[in-house]
Amino acid sequence: MTRADTLDLSGRVADAPADNWVDRLLPAKTRPYARLARLDRPIGWWLLLWPCWWSVGLAAVAAGHVPNVWHLALFLVGAVAMRGAGCTYNDILDRNIDAHVERTRSRPIPSGQVSTDAAFLFLLAEAFVGLAVVLQFNAFTVMVAFGSLAIVALYPLAKRVTDWPQIVLGFAFSWGAFLGWSATFGSLAVAPFFLYAGSIAWTVGYDTIYAHQDRRDDAIIGVRSTARLFGENTKLAVGLCYAATVTAFAVALALAGAGVWGFLGLALFAAHLARQVTKVTTEDPASCLAAFRSNRTAGFLLFAGLVAEALF
Repeated sequence: MTRADTLDLSGRVADAPADNWVDRLLPAKTRPYARLARLDRPIGWWLLLWPCWWSVGLAAVAAGHVPNVWHLALFLVGAVAMRGAGCTYNDILDRNIDAHVERTRSRPIPSGQVSTDAAFLFLLAEAFVGLAVVLQFNAFTVMVAFGSLAIVALYPLAKRVTDWPQIVLGFAFSWGAFLGWSATFGSLAVAPFFLYAGSIAWTVGYDTIYAHQDRRDDAIIGVRSTARLFGENTKLAVGLCYAATVTAFAVALALAGAGVWGFLGLALFAAHLARQVTKVTTEDPASCLAAFRSNRTAGFLLFAGLVAEALF
């Protein structure tokens, strides 16, 4: 009997939704790779996608035209591919750590569903898809996109050396805040930098909530995080992160010339974040996961406001 058999005969990862489409629809041989790419947990690529789409929307507001649908489609494909590549890379590096954490020991590599060599080949395939997407944009955007690679490479190592790995994740996950703008204008301005700063603060907030699921296991094996750092003060710290997010986004919208619709979207986004902070119970993993996943809705509210602003 393999280690995978002792964990879950279905191969399902512990924190994946029980009725996810990967486990229901994909052929059995392809499921471990889909799990490695986190296709059974789409919230990750949504969180990577939102700064890209916000940037497209913000650029559309500044330019005075509707958002570029082709750019939105490219960023969607790129977010799914690069989220998968980032997770595969992370799982290769963290395979020994994941084996000792209750929530992650059922992942494809530590559970024995995928070998390290096969995972590396899969990583190359995912990276190739991401490269193909990036090359569809103008030369300046390609150059900006490649600037994120060093940050992406450093993130899995950050939790070994700092209590703030969530900031490094924010640097990587928020990079799309530059790309939508540069894809539209072929240059950067002040507004996307504020969008980037706000996205970093947002990432630190939601990933701190997420990290509370593993706080006890992380303490045992020595993995560091803002969840462990903030401890009982997590709600206050996350609230301050979200306040910084909303403030930075407000400046970005003002610089782009947004009006009522854009700020209405921001107000709804802010209200959603405030509800997260008041409702989440950091000692309850299910509550943390639900709050974390709800950021997909938060991102949609802000994006809808930007689209409405550009249209009306």
